[in-house]
This record gives sequence, C-alpha cells and structure tokens, in this order.
Amino acid sequence: MRYKTNIIYYFMIILAFSCAKDKTDADILIINGTVYNGVDTKPSNNAIAIKDDKIVFVGNPSEVNIKAHKTIDAMGLIVSPGFIDPHTHADRELKDSATSHNKPFLLQGITTVVVGNDGDSFYPTEKYQKLYSEQGIGTNAVQLIGHHEILEAVIGKSDVKPTPEEMVKMQELVQKEMDAGAFGMSTGLYYAPGSYTSTNEVITLAKIVAENDGIYDTHLRDESSNTIGLIASVQEAIEIGRKAKLPIHISHIKCLGVDVWHQSDSVIKIIENARNEGIEVTANQYPYDASGTSLNAAVSPRWAESGGKDSLLYRASHPKFRDRVFKETKINIARRGGPKKLLIVKCTDSTFLGKTLQQIAKLLDMPAEEAVYPILKTGYVRVASFNMNPYDIHNFMKQDWVVTGSDGNTGHPRKYGTFPRKYHKYVKQDSIIDMATFINGSTSKTAEIFKIPKRGKLQKGYYADVIIFNPKTFKDKADYKDAFQYAEGLEYSIINGKLSVEKGTYTGALNGRVLKKN
Repeated sequence: MRYKTNIIYYFMIILAFSCAKDKTDADILIINGTVYNGVDTKPSNNAIAIKDDKIVFVGNPSEVNIKAHKTIDAMGLIVSPGFIDPHTHADRELKDSATSHNKPFLLQGITTVVVGNDGDSFYPTEKYQKLYSEQGIGTNAVQLIGHHEILEAVIGKSDVKPTPEEMVKMQELVQKEMDAGAFGMSTGLYYAPGSYTSTNEVITLAKIVAENDGIYDTHLRDESSNTIGLIASVQEAIEIGRKAKLPIHISHIKCLGVDVWHQSDSVIKIIENARNEGIEVTANQYPYDASGTSLNAAVSPRWAESGGKDSLLYRASHPKFRDRVFKETKINIARRGGPKKLLIVKCTDSTFLGKTLQQIAKLLDMPAEEAVYPILKTGYVRVASFNMNPYDIHNFMKQDWVVTGSDGNTGHPRKYGTFPRKYHKYVKQDSIIDMATFINGSTSKTAEIFKIPKRGKLQKGYYADVIIFNPKTFKDKADYKDAFQYAEGLEYSIINGKLSVEKGTYTGALNGRVLKKN
C-alpha cells in the first residue's frame, strides 16, 4: 500500500511540474528551422515566439507551453535576424507612396535601411520622419544627416572657405538634426561640394556628432588615385575619428582602379593599428567588382563642378576651360580602366542607356572625354565602372570589422541583389566566408556599429525583425543587363512582429518604422 502511495505521489509531482511549465501566448511561432541568432558561430534548432512587436521566447519549445495564433514550420530553411543595410539610397523610394514598400531591399531579407549616406540626405530630418510615418514604409529606416545639406544650407555648392560665423551656423544645424533623431553624419568627400571641405572643417562638425553619441559615416575623399590617394584618405578618416572622438564607418570600402589594386593589405594594416589604438573603425562592402556613381562624379574634375552641374557644362564648352576639362576627364577615364569599362546604367536618353562610353564615343564620332558632356546634358546619368580586383574584394570581406552594405542605387544590380549575392556567391559557391560570418556581419554587427538598440539579434526582448530563407534558392537575379530583378529565395520576412513576406510573396503591409536616435 505504501509502495502504491509513493508511486501516486511521484506521479503527482511530475504532473505538477508538467502543468507548471511557463505559458507563453504568441502571435507567431517559428519551429524546426536552422537558427542563426546573429551572434553565435553555430546554428541551433531553437523555436522563436513573437508577440506584438517583440521576441518573447527563444529556446526549446518543449520547455514552455506556447499557444500561437500562427505557426511557421521552417524545416530545411534558415532563420536569421532581419538584415540591416548600413548604406542605401532608399530614401528616394521611401519618400514616394508608390515605392515606399521598399521591395528591392525587402526581398533581399533587409528589414532596416540606413539612409542619408555619401553626404547626401533628405533635409531636414524631421520633415521626412513625419512623411515616412504618415504614409508608411516597408522597412525600418535609420537616418543620417548629410554633410552636403549642411554645407548647401550655409555656403552653397561652390568652392569657398566658410567663415568662423558660418562654421558656427553649420554646427548649430548639425545639432538640430541630431536632436531630431539622426544617428550621425555622413560625408561624401569625393563629391562636390564635400570635396571642397578641409579635414579640420569636418572635424569641427564631427565633434557635435560625437557629443550626441553619433557615428561618422564616410565616402572617402579618394578610393583610387584621383586626388590624395586611397591610403591618405583612409588615414584622413581615422584622423577625424581620433580628433573628434567618435566611431568612424567607411562606406563601400574598396580599391578602385588598377593604380590601387592590392592596396587592401596596407589599408587593413592601417585600420587594425587604429583599432588597437582604441579608435572605432569599421566599414561596409558590397559584393560586386563594379562600382556605381554618377557619370560626372566618376570622370569630371571637381574644380569644374564648383557651382553645380550647370557650371560644369559651361566650363566644358567654354574656350577658356574646355581643354583643361577634357584633359583631366581623359585622365580620370583611364584611371577607371578606359572607356570600355564604363557602362551607362541610368540615362533618360535611350540612345546612350546600356552602352559603354567607348561605344557612345564612336556613335558621336568624338573622343571619349568629349563624349561625356553631351551625355551629361541629357540629365542625371549613372555609370557602372568595372575596375575592382577579386583579391581586394575577398581580402576586405574576410575582416571582422567589415559588414555587408548595398549602396543600393538605381541602375546597379546591388540595389536588388547585394545580400543574396553575398550568400550565393561568397558563402555557397566560393566559400570565401561561412554562413555565420555572413549573417552576423549583416545583422548584429551592423546594429552595434550604428548603435541601433534591440535589433540585429534573435534574443528575447528584441524587436521581432526576423527572416526565413531557403538556402537552396536564395540568390540574386539582377545583373548589369537587367538591374531591376528581385532576388529570390526569401520565404518569410517579419518586421516589428508583422508579416511583410509570406511564402515568398510580399503581403502589401508597410510594417517599417522610422527609428530615432535615443
């Protein structure tokens, strides 16, 4: 009798423990997936429960009693934090209700985009925060204040040195934008009018960003051998970080053109030394061997751009300036590998679109350096330059301080394909990096660099930005012949706890939010 009593007693204890399992109510439960949490180097088989806009459970589902309204069986699929793209020009889509879904980025698995890069932002920050929030956006957005906007608001687009009073005014504008919620300031020191700015002037503004715990994001003054050279430009960026006492982030790190091929070893050593010194230096990279920018930025001399594009075209046609303009344009074309390496990817005139500069020069029956300017007269023109070396691409990609970034802009396939391409080519096909390196460098590391709280990890209490992709089919489709093809293989995208992509199809929901600093 005592034996039976003990059996009943122990059974009641087991039953009590079973009934005492924590109960979790969830909107979405993800099970059976191969889970990369954004931090660890090895995956798990953890379940993930989402309630409202947060992750409420990560672990073994047998340990808790989860009641979910929707269960996603991710068997055979990869579960990851949503990708964070640190360098985009997606604000051009976000401001328009017809394109605010941000599908070119969304269908890559990107759930948060940083906008306002290269010194070029929509200004003022607060105005566009309001616009994005009222009309809705498809992904989260992090805003940077563009250095060009600050310059143009105070001294315009010309090559002039600001007075002390004008520098104070610019500092005040930077502070106002940081107060509005910008995460930092971006510069495009390669582009006019940023190229006219001295290092000390940048440091003066960067100190305001530092006082607000912001980041300095930069398109280097020179990624090639156009002016001060690649090495000196990296050293300049580090000096800005050192003197302004803030983290610096180098956008689309590369060795652009044959003059600087294989300088990645030197650049990496310089950056490692700075990091050892205590300066926070990081970078992003897109996985393509062709860069992309405006045609005038690629080949026209900066001095000729002072005052804007109209001034450039005037100088290119004026007898006093045109010989010098053409001579320096010719040098810049050669630096980028010659006219056959320059492909027009965006142009309102279909006569030029999809042709190389060499083909257009032959069509117009004039030297390539002169053909540039009739093309520019048609409007805004973008060019892809095929002038990077695989050695440098691989070398930078392997560094733990380099994260994935698209620099997504119209006409280049990177806008539609960066993240899937990096996985498909450099993880799956070429084994340059492994899966965890790719995912961690596309999620948590980027969030940490830009100080974006509670995103980039699959962790309890974090915002529920989660993607699920098929490792067999996740790949880019866009190329230089058709740069507007959506990526494939993304099965689910959950942004702020809501489904944005379900079974490979965009749901039509605008689940993104404008994220504000502090």
